Amino acid sequence: MVKPFTLAVPEAELDDLRARLRATRWPEPATDPAQGVALADLQDLCAYWADGYDWRATEARLNATPQFRTEIDGLRIHFLHVRSGAPDAFPLVLTHGWPGSVVEFLDALEPLTAAGFDCVVPSLPGYGWSDKPAEPGWGVERIARTWAVLMGRLGYDRYGAQGSDWGTSVSAALGQQDPERVAGIHLMPPLAPTGSATRQADDDAGYSTQQRTRPQTIGYALVDSPVGLAAWITEKLLAWMDPRSPVTRDRILDNLMLYWLPGTAASSARLYWESLGDVTRWLQGPLQPRDLVHAPTGCTIFPYELQRPSREEAAQRFTAIRYWSEPDRGGHFAALEQPALFADEVRAFFTLLRQPR
Repeated sequence: MVKPFTLAVPEAELDDLRARLRATRWPEPATDPAQGVALADLQDLCAYWADGYDWRATEARLNATPQFRTEIDGLRIHFLHVRSGAPDAFPLVLTHGWPGSVVEFLDALEPLTAAGFDCVVPSLPGYGWSDKPAEPGWGVERIARTWAVLMGRLGYDRYGAQGSDWGTSVSAALGQQDPERVAGIHLMPPLAPTGSATRQADDDAGYSTQQRTRPQTIGYALVDSPVGLAAWITEKLLAWMDPRSPVTRDRILDNLMLYWLPGTAASSARLYWESLGDVTRWLQGPLQPRDLVHAPTGCTIFPYELQRPSREEAAQRFTAIRYWSEPDRGGHFAALEQPALFADEVRAFFTLLRQPR
């Protein structure tokens, strides 16, 4: 039921990508920098993507990490599963969001497993090498149910859930749905009704509106054009990171390849169509009883995070906050930006919960 998975992208697919990049029909420069990604910056990135970037090195790194697929609720789910080898290992399921992928966590896996954690890192349905849903209904709640089945199938009867971006919502839903087995949830950041300012201004939210309302329409362009996909995704990666984070363009392209190679621009965007309306409802309040999360909760708020609720605001939704931290560096993609710090935060919270009940 759980089958090993190995990546072997045909060279013809990489040749096609390079040819598309080199044949790009470029627009003129923007008349104001606020209009979007700068032409020169994107041309530089895509020239490197075509002629300097080495996918095979990343493919080999992923293949050196234990990868698997298993079918749950009609979809094959791709995931990394790295065991610590410790006799009392504590399992964690770590969930990415958009526009992220499992490659966000690669540099954090070693410090986490060294600290005694088994790490399960699934690709969301419609992302990476998980199957694309062929029917509606694959929102946050169904994904959480799928993760609960996955952790049981791997033999874990007690585990922790960690997430950022959509992974925050999936982890919170896991805490609600599987309270007997979920020891706790660690969120970066906790999403709750907040009066605090967010870094995402209205003029930066067009991507969200498009993906919530017409994911298929934008999908045609992004699945066909690598430059279009690069502009759509890297704009958000760079805008939501701490500019001090040492993320190279190779790491940015690694993540981008997990959207380009499996052609997931449309299928990944559909998660907004499925779930963003409900998330927006409780973010705007008032909270309903079904919105509350009673699982033991750890919260880390990085300085360049999009939403920075206070502990009091978060406690409106998360009723059992056991850990609260506000590091001095890092942004929305903490595992990618600051893997050692990310691992320290995860370890600090779940160490509190590792004693058997």
